[in-house]
Amino acid sequence: MAPTIFISAGEASGEHYGALLIEALKRQLAASGQTASFFGMGGERMVAAGLDRVVRSEDMAVMGITEVIRHLPRIYREFRKLKQAARDRRPDVAVLIDFPDIHFKLAEEFHRMGVPVIFFVSPQLWAWKKRRIKLVQKYVTRMLVIFPFEEAFYRERGVEAEFVGHPLAELPMPSISQDDFADDNRLDPEAAWIGLLPGSRPKEIRDNLPEMLEAGWSLLENARRLKREYQFLVPLAPTLNKFQRARVKELVEEYGDGLPVRLVDDARAALHHARVSIVASGTATVEAALIGNPFVVVYRVSRLTYAIAKRVVTVPHVAMANLIAGKRVVPELIQNDFTASKIVQQLERLLPDGVPRESMMKELRMVGASLRAGQAGEGRRTTGAIERVATVTLEMLGVGSPAPDPSVVQS
Repeated sequence: MAPTIFISAGEASGEHYGALLIEALKRQLAASGQTASFFGMGGERMVAAGLDRVVRSEDMAVMGITEVIRHLPRIYREFRKLKQAARDRRPDVAVLIDFPDIHFKLAEEFHRMGVPVIFFVSPQLWAWKKRRIKLVQKYVTRMLVIFPFEEAFYRERGVEAEFVGHPLAELPMPSISQDDFADDNRLDPEAAWIGLLPGSRPKEIRDNLPEMLEAGWSLLENARRLKREYQFLVPLAPTLNKFQRARVKELVEEYGDGLPVRLVDDARAALHHARVSIVASGTATVEAALIGNPFVVVYRVSRLTYAIAKRVVTVPHVAMANLIAGKRVVPELIQNDFTASKIVQQLERLLPDGVPRESMMKELRMVGASLRAGQAGEGRRTTGAIERVATVTLEMLGVGSPAPDPSVVQS
């Protein structure tokens, strides 16, 4: 009988990984003449890959303490639906991707059912809520992590963990040329483009985009005095529905009417061709680091969320590039420091050629290299992150090819 695999992702980046994972699982199973069925929580890309969707990921993607409280009835209703589907269909294995607030509760349910749990993309327990390590120790069978320092953190605490590499580190650079990107998005190829990446959730966009646009006005005024031309790129997350996309357009019109702003669909291409970018803290900062062009990290949450976070977060940096490097590689403008004037101050150091720009690009290349498992050290395997997660999943099922030993380099 074909195995049943539960896969769940709740945010744009995790949903992307979920779609790639379903495709990798189908590919590995097909190599041995086998199939599987997939159900769980995800977005449109996971559905297109073959997921029988029980709950839409965009209905659960809420961030911040006050925001979660406001949407709690809907979240609870959808969670109950997801849990009931798991009980009814009893999968052979569960793969939970990031999204710990929901997924730890699901992991507990699967543990009671005797279903092995793979957690892919670790929650940031090393930064805050370290007490939740007990949930991992009790309910998670394998922890597959995407940042190099996380493997040791878990192994030291008795969790079977493996650094599989970061999926984004395996992607080729965007192939679209600057001229074609300009044509597709009605851009002036002679202008310097500045990326504005406010986040993937509607609440993040509302909190971050207006200040980014305000910085855009200041940058544009300075550019005109220097006889330069700037245009601004705002990538739209694929998890946004048509109403949410329309709201982004309204925000641009409200705060940036007259500013040369283009809404684009390809965030990686925007980062690749932008001279510099303003990036909200999150997965997009990892994408920006891997692309390698200079950027500034910003973020703002509610006062209550920030006040609580300040008390419990124990790491010295917010941006993942800085955490990996162990030092301040990219500027961080968080909460009260997230102002248009401070953004402009940082970007004007990075826009021209010179030591600040070249130094950041050099440091970002080193960060990118450390995110590739095959370059993590002598004797590490070279299998891609998603392929490795698929292999571990099938190994747990006892089907397909046996998982390669991570201590052996594969050709």
